[in-house]
Order: sequence, then C-alpha cells, then structure tokens
Amino acid sequence: MIRLKHERVARVLAREIRSGVVQAGTQLPGEVELARRFAVSRNTVRAALAVLAEDELIATRTGKGSYVLFDGRPLDGRLGWTHALSEQGVETRMRTVRIELAKDPALAERLGLGSSSFVVIERVRQLTDGTAISLERSQVPANDKLHDLPERGLDNGSISVTLNRAGLYLDHCEQRLRGRVLTPVEAGHLDRPADTWFLHTTRTSWTATDEFAEHADELLDPTHYELNLTYNS
Repeated sequence: MIRLKHERVARVLAREIRSGVVQAGTQLPGEVELARRFAVSRNTVRAALAVLAEDELIATRTGKGSYVLFDGRPLDGRLGWTHALSEQGVETRMRTVRIELAKDPALAERLGLGSSSFVVIERVRQLTDGTAISLERSQVPANDKLHDLPERGLDNGSISVTLNRAGLYLDHCEQRLRGRVLTPVEAGHLDRPADTWFLHTTRTSWTATDEFAEHADELLDPTHYELNLTYNS
C-alpha cells in the first residue's frame, strides 16, 4: 500500500508513542526538527501532527508545541522485545555477553554500505527466575556517535534509546524467520542442551531517509514467543 508522506511520518511517531520510546507528557520536537528528521516539509509535519491529534495521541497547544497523551496500549514488538513483553506483564532483564567493534564485509556488501565496521551488541534476555528466553545480537553503525559504545555501554540499557540519541530512528525493516538448532556456543549462553530448536529471526532496519540503523539476529525460545500474522484483504 502506498502511503502519503504525512501518513508515514504519523505512523512512525505513533509507533514511538505507543511503544514508550516517547514518554507520556513529553513535548515532541518542533516542526523544523521533525521536518529535518523525516526530510519532509513543515506542511507535511503539520498534517502528520493533525493525524496524531485526531487519534488522541497528542494535544497541540498554540505556541506550546505537541504533547503526548497516550498512556499505554499494546506495544509494537518491532521497537524492542522489552517494551512488548512489559506490556504483557512479563518482566525481563538483559545480560550483556559482549559489546565490541568488529568488521563484517559480507553484511556491508549486502546492504550496500561504504563501511564494513559495526558495533556488535550481544545480549541474553532472561525472565526474573533466571530462565534465558532469547539470545539477541545487534550490529549498528560504528559512526562517530556510536563507535565508543564498547567503553560507555548502552544508553539506559536500551539499543532503541541509544540509536535515537545518535539520530537514528527506526522507520522500516525487512525481517525473516525460520527455525534452527542452537550451536554449542549459543546453547552455552542460553543454558540449554546442544541442538535445542529455537526460532531464528533476522531483521534489518532503516530510518525514514533509508539510512542503515540496525541489523538484528535473534534466537527466541518458542515456548515464550510465537509468530502471529494478520492479513487484510
């Protein structure tokens, strides 16, 4: 389906509001900043804000900007499993396996990137009882705002927040899902027997201006995760 520019902007902002990336009561950036972020005109931004106001996600006050009113609905899992699970009442914690700079020429070539340097972030997600339910490996650009992640760590412990503060806002992605058995190393991280079957999903995300933001490779325990597809005719 072809979307108008203001619909695309409204969709991205609505997803950030619903996910909690933009907190309730937070003032949205001004029209000029939003226009620069999405590479659109201020008129397009105004039309997008009108859509959000109509959906009661924001209230626009003359001279004071736009404020988030939304206070909690089901989360969009594309913005992160932490938000999605939390909305379902499932509390999890992350254990960092590694954060380091690495080169991946094959991925860089496949994505048409000029640099093959990435920051690799590998983490294990656990339930409060210590059960590991996923092994999540992300590769983000090793640009001037992210190359020091191995030393300083993630902002607020969140990849989404870290990317946003670096000016990378996820807009669209390509995702694939299949099943496979764990390798011995993966099984060790997850405290599972070797050759255990897990869901394996890969997701590559770009910003609204088609700038590469993240390549995520995730192994998900099928006891806790499932794929649910809904089609509209």
